Parts: sequence; C-alpha cells; structure tokens
Amino acid sequence: MQETTQAYPNEEVYPLPQPKLLKVLGSFFSYLFHPLFISVYVAIYLIYFYPYAYARYDDRQKLLTLAFVFSITAFFPALTVFLLWRLKFASSIYLRTQKERIIPYVASITYFFWAFYVSRNMPGSPQVMTFFFLGTFLAASAALMANNYFKISMHAIGVGGAATFMMLLGVISAEPITIPIAIATLIAGIVCTSRLLVSDHNPYEIYWGLIIGALCQSVACYFIM
Repeated sequence: MQETTQAYPNEEVYPLPQPKLLKVLGSFFSYLFHPLFISVYVAIYLIYFYPYAYARYDDRQKLLTLAFVFSITAFFPALTVFLLWRLKFASSIYLRTQKERIIPYVASITYFFWAFYVSRNMPGSPQVMTFFFLGTFLAASAALMANNYFKISMHAIGVGGAATFMMLLGVISAEPITIPIAIATLIAGIVCTSRLLVSDHNPYEIYWGLIIGALCQSVACYFIM
C-alpha cells in the first residue's frame, strides 16, 4: 500500500541518491540504534556506569532490572509489531505507513507507562530512571498525535530523547559526564543523518522527532526531579 505524503516547498525525494557505502553505514546505524534499543542502552549506562543510580544493587538485582527494561521496552513492542505483520495488519515489520504505526504506538504507550509505573512505585528505584521512563511515555504519546499529520521519525524521537536525557542528567548530577553526553549527541547526529540516507523521511520529520524527544524528556525531568 502506497502512502500519500504531505508535500513541502522545494521538497526532494527521500532517500537521496547516495554511494553504496553510505547506504550500508546508514542501514547499520539505523538498526544498531533502533528506537526499540534506546531504552536498553540508557538502562545499561544507568545500571553499570552511572555511579549514583544503582550503587546499592548487587549483580543479580542489576541483571534483573536490565532484563525488565529489555522485556518491557524492546521485546514486547517488537513482538507486537511481529504479530501485526503476521496477522496481515501491516505489510511489513518496517511500518512504512502512518496507518500501520497506530497500533504499535498505542502498544508502546501502554508498555512505557507500565515501565514508568513500576519504576515510580518500586522501593529503591532511582528517580533518574523514573524520569526517563516518563519521558519515553510522553514521547510515544506525542508521536501518536503527530502521526495523524505526518510520518514522524521514531529514530529521531529516540535518539533526541536519549541525548537530552544525558544532558539533563549532567545538569542534576554531581558527577561530570561530559563524555557520555558527547557520545549521545554524536549518536543522535549519526542516526538522524542515517535516516535521511536510507529512509523516506524528510528533514521536517527528522527535526520534529528530535524536538519531541527533547521536549518530553525535559517535561519529565521537571515533574520528577
């Protein structure tokens, strides 16, 4: 099914023609930093590298926490998309049209709210994880609303939210985390460039993805921290 996209002045057709190597690299980074994996990467940093979040947890508790984050933010959303595809509600697992993205967005909203609720009410759970999950829940909700008007980039929402989360964490943290902030910002730039190279997203959809991801994490930080 061919999606009718909104026209923009002097709009180019995306993806733009590029050398094969750039397309291969674009696809590699798009898969490596798929939106389903962003929460897992953030959780790995908070659990194993950030000194103030899970310092009281032993190795078993850390592993169980990471398993929970993976299952609720990656496995179940991926399973939802797979079932939609197998049941013929979507033409592919890539969700190329706005209509095909509605149910996955609704499912993601449910999963992220579940993660936020558990994190908020579990004794000993750090506030930084709670505020990150609230931000992802808000971002998924905003993405669903934006999906009514244009096919916003889920990759941009994910990396924009993660980079903003790291910046906010640096502001509220007593520990200098300039290197993680720089890495998260670099990843955001690489992923957004990759989406322009290998997807049919235009810059408008990329920019709005970054803005929504950043705003939602900022709002979450304001209310939780």
